Amino acid sequence: MEKREVRPKHIPERTCVGCRDKKPKRELIRVVRTPQGTIEIDARGKKTGRGAYLCKTRDCWETSFNRKRLEHALKIEFSAEQRAELLGFANSLTVGNDEIE
Repeated sequence: MEKREVRPKHIPERTCVGCRDKKPKRELIRVVRTPQGTIEIDARGKKTGRGAYLCKTRDCWETSFNRKRLEHALKIEFSAEQRAELLGFANSLTVGNDEIE
């Protein structure tokens, strides 16, 4: 028998719309615009719709809101309710490069 070369497992990467850093998909939070037009946090990364990824830090979320990067990536203009809901989620995150509390 011949020995087969073991290839390393492929780890999908995505780019954070806030800081523009490439990271493994599992280290980011996906925000999705569903076909119905609602905006949701997609913890599992499986929901149908247009998605954008953000780091698990408040800094990246604030940058994406201030520069409207998240709105641009999702091709939607946020309503006041959607903005408040996402900012509420962002406030639960830590400041800087730390993980979720």
